[in-house]
Amino acid sequence: MGYNAAIAGASGYAGGEVLRLLLDHPEIEIGAVTAARNAGTPLIAHQPHLLPLADRILAPTDLDSLRGHDIVFLALPHGQSADIAQRLGDDVLVIDCGADFRLEDPGAWERFYGTPHAGTWPYGLPELPGQRERLTGAKRVAVPGCHVTVATLALFPGLAEQLVEPDLTVVAVTGTSGAGKAPKPNLIGSEVMGALTPYGVGGVHRHNPEIVQNLTAVTGEPVRLSFTPVLAPLPRGILATCTAPVKPGVTAEQVRAAYETTYADEPFVHLLPEGTWPSTAMTLAANTTLVQVTVDPDAGRMVVVAALDNLTKGTAGGAIQSANLALGLPEPTGLPLAAVAP
Repeated sequence: MGYNAAIAGASGYAGGEVLRLLLDHPEIEIGAVTAARNAGTPLIAHQPHLLPLADRILAPTDLDSLRGHDIVFLALPHGQSADIAQRLGDDVLVIDCGADFRLEDPGAWERFYGTPHAGTWPYGLPELPGQRERLTGAKRVAVPGCHVTVATLALFPGLAEQLVEPDLTVVAVTGTSGAGKAPKPNLIGSEVMGALTPYGVGGVHRHNPEIVQNLTAVTGEPVRLSFTPVLAPLPRGILATCTAPVKPGVTAEQVRAAYETTYADEPFVHLLPEGTWPSTAMTLAANTTLVQVTVDPDAGRMVVVAALDNLTKGTAGGAIQSANLALGLPEPTGLPLAAVAP
């Protein structure tokens, strides 16, 4: 028995990536594709790479368009999912690619997003301890932020094994698609090409509280985080360099062993051979996170470098991975391991 899925926000980057992946999913059929201001226009005008869907016209993002589906993927701007979600029946699997239901602390939500907190849903990062059990059979899933996915996967094995202090630094270089399709002067080609630009500096980026939430849960003690994202002239991808002080007596061999054990059986997180460092190109269009770890003995810090595609494993791939678990399907169903090169 197959499932049918509606995709709200299908004209944007995240919605387009959900559609691209679903075209190869053997158990999920694409139903309604919807948009807001682009409703009534051909999908192909906004997603020209999705040729198999060239005959589709974008419907309005409303209850009439979304009802009657087994699954609804919400790829909407932050703050727009809650109203739609509450009007969909409890029998529908709703996967929110936005931020509305990620945070557990209402105060943190209101501080970083400036609106009332809508609630908290099961969290769509299966690799976190205990998370697969929470996702299995779930009817609501909140997909993590892209920076959150890469930082969490980079750091949590060291914290979980009590090998490092919870005093974390993350510098994440990222492509422009993370900012969405809406035109912005700072994202036009002449501004981005040949430039690296930090943004959200000093703890104000909205992914800050989400990273802290994940890693505090893993280590069981308060986490301090310095997170600096850097915009790069790339369409997609994140390369994150993450460090933390090692505890006294902890060796590089112990740290690597923790990562080997944690990720030995993970289908989408791969610890690279020693001496090989991740690149964003190694993850392009694949649902993978590539990790390398070492210890800088002079600085006394663990250094982890991790890469992923922000649109695939960082958003749409993570959404479908979680949907597979919620539906009782094999977790890797329809998700690519091979990247695109060159």
